Amino acid sequence: MTRLMFKPLRTFFVALSMATMAFVAVSPMQTAHAQARVLPDFTDLVDQVGPSVVNIRTMEKVTPRSAQGGPGDEEMLEFFRRFGIPMPNMPRQAPRQNRPQQEEEHPRGVGSGFILTADGFIMTNAHVVDGADEVIVTLTDKREFKAKIIGTDKRSDVAVVKIEATGLPAVKVGDVGRLRVGEWVMAIGSPFGLENSVTAGIVSAKQRDTGDYLPFIQTDVAINPGNSGGPLINMRGEVVGINSQIYSRSGGFMGISFAIPMDEAVRVSEQLRNSGRVSRGRIGVTIEPVGKDLAESIGLGKPSGALVRAVESGSPAEKAGIEGGDIITRFDGKTIEKSSDLPRMVGGTKPGTKSTLTVFRRGATKELSITIAEVESDKPLAKASAREDKPKASAAGQAVGLSVSELTDAQKKELKIKGGVRVDAAVDAAARAGLREGDVILALANTDVASVKEFETALSKHDKSKALPVLIRRADLTQFVIIKPAR
Repeated sequence: MTRLMFKPLRTFFVALSMATMAFVAVSPMQTAHAQARVLPDFTDLVDQVGPSVVNIRTMEKVTPRSAQGGPGDEEMLEFFRRFGIPMPNMPRQAPRQNRPQQEEEHPRGVGSGFILTADGFIMTNAHVVDGADEVIVTLTDKREFKAKIIGTDKRSDVAVVKIEATGLPAVKVGDVGRLRVGEWVMAIGSPFGLENSVTAGIVSAKQRDTGDYLPFIQTDVAINPGNSGGPLINMRGEVVGINSQIYSRSGGFMGISFAIPMDEAVRVSEQLRNSGRVSRGRIGVTIEPVGKDLAESIGLGKPSGALVRAVESGSPAEKAGIEGGDIITRFDGKTIEKSSDLPRMVGGTKPGTKSTLTVFRRGATKELSITIAEVESDKPLAKASAREDKPKASAAGQAVGLSVSELTDAQKKELKIKGGVRVDAAVDAAARAGLREGDVILALANTDVASVKEFETALSKHDKSKALPVLIRRADLTQFVIIKPAR
């Protein structure tokens, strides 16, 4: 009886023991699997991509201050003359200008790069090789080559150099479009000259605005001086960016690094390899972001697009009919979310291409055709000439703190506008909004203003409880100013 009673109990303990053993056997595997997902192993990636990463040293030629080294004799003699000290007996030498000055090579900097093609094309940062008299590339097998600079592009900070070698291990270029925020990435480079250093982290953000033409990849991968030009690598062993910049208050790594997206870098490198320079498109406008208050007050909705402040004379934009105060919302059908999107889109378009712009003007959208020109050296905006005697002022607009007057024909011709009224005085709400004497009002609340009468009419129709968007011309720039209602 006793045995029969304890038998089921013993069976339970045996079953429990087996379950416990099974748990103990499975639990470490599950833990290891979870750790493998959270903390990836980079060893295979280093073996795969490491041989493609190079160290780059640059040299510059320096002329010594004197043939003998150290301070020149002439400077020493001048010191004695100036302070009335008796001249020491010094050996006579040929005058400085007649003595041979031999140039000496001095180290200039250290950076990183990676092999693009098996026949020796290497990509790095423009700032790594810019101004260098000699570029020395060291491979992981310790072979050294003098490199030729094929081309540099300061706007994108991309450079291509070439070494005379074949059968080199080239990198695989990844698809930046597949890159996700939070994804693990790795960097290999030469921080502080320490070759083949490996660091890792995650993608912190994409499309980070820090440059005119490049939306950078932000990571928390440790990047320091010397890492510049090295590759940013995804978990598939593909290069997705070029490590280029860091945010730092100390000069060292602080957890924020920036890499040039590889798709942008490849486009630049192809042009550098083909012609040694980069050709970019331009349309000839000065732009700024669209603020929330402005977007709401003119009926645009969300604050997107690029607000045109000035149109360059004779530019493609002027020929296409773009005006100051227009908001460019689309380029070739692509939405412009931020004002910085426009120069990137236009810059990436081949000069001579016919494109389409969508602009928001006076509460409505328009499609404009434009032919892209090539980027040239910046031209200074022409300064406005001295104005003629002021016409008699009008008292219109006192409710918003404005006193305006008609423009003369000469003033309209000078500013290249068809109409508008000149601000003779701005006080109260108008002054708080930033209006000042000499501004020219072109439109009020999406209504063109060609005369004082039209100014008064537009102002009388506006709901005084709402913000008043005012399109103005100030010198060569066009901008919006918002007069807020009194509370």
